[in-house]
Amino acid sequence: MLKKDDIKLGLVLGILAPFIGLFGYYFWKFRLFTLNEFFQVLNMQKSLLSGIMSIALIANAILFTLYINEHKDKTAKGIFIITCIYAFVTLGFKWFA
Repeated sequence: MLKKDDIKLGLVLGILAPFIGLFGYYFWKFRLFTLNEFFQVLNMQKSLLSGIMSIALIANAILFTLYINEHKDKTAKGIFIITCIYAFVTLGFKWFA
């Protein structure tokens, strides 16, 4: 997958990577809770949600760095676009929720 240079691949990876980061954070910090309880806590504490979304975006930063270092600029561009969208959504949660 690292060999392909396609903006669509970057968009898909950019969408999926934060979810992987979110579940990684869940297993690291909240594994004592069920997944349903974890999402209920996120729903009740909006400030926690924006922080966790920011941490989940680290997965996109890692992917972006990998593709930039491999000179796969189209894929990196797709990852960057989705990262910006996620960042604006995260700021929206922080400011308006």
